[in-house]
Amino acid sequence: MYRLNIYIGSGAVLLALVGLFLWVPQDTGTGLIVRVRRQVSIGDALAPTIAFTLLAIGGALLLIEPRKRFDNEVTLAPFLHTGAIVSVIILSLFTMRYAGPGALLVAEGFGAAETEYRLVRETFPWKYIGYFFGGVTMIVGMASLSAGCLRARTVIIAVAATLILIMLVDVPFDDLLLPPNGDY
Repeated sequence: MYRLNIYIGSGAVLLALVGLFLWVPQDTGTGLIVRVRRQVSIGDALAPTIAFTLLAIGGALLLIEPRKRFDNEVTLAPFLHTGAIVSVIILSLFTMRYAGPGALLVAEGFGAAETEYRLVRETFPWKYIGYFFGGVTMIVGMASLSAGCLRARTVIIAVAATLILIMLVDVPFDDLLLPPNGDY
C-alpha cells in the first residue's frame, strides 16, 4: 500500500509541476491578479495556480507519509464517514444558496423594504450572508466529523477562517460576487 502512495504522490507532484511551470504560463492570458485602470480583478492564472499548488502539497504529503501497516478487512465505517462528509457538503451548499434570500425574507417580515434578492446581492450585508453561513457550516461540519465532537473552539476557528476568506477573496475586488450570488 505504501508503494501505491509513492506512485500517486509522485504523479501528483509531477502533474502539479508541469501544470504550474508549463500549462499555466502557456495557456493563460493574464497573470494571477490584473490591474486595469485602478481596478483590481482576478487573473486567468489564479485558479489553476491555486489548484496545482494544492495538488503539489497533497502529493508531497503522500510521499512523506510514514509507512503504515494496513489490514485487508473492509468495514462499514469508512462508507459511513464518507456519507457524513457528503451530507455536510450538501447541507453547506444548501445553506450557502438559501441563507441570503431567507435572511431577506425575515428582514421583510420585520418591516424592511420589500425587494428581490437579486437587486441587493451586491450590497452589504446581503452579499456575505450565504457565503458566511455556508462556509461556517462546512468548516464546523468537517472539523467536527474529524474530531468526533463539536467544540466552541471549532466554531470560532470556522468563523475566523470564513471571515479571512471573505477579506482575501472579496474585499480587494470590486466586481467579484461571492458564491452563490452569481446565480441570481
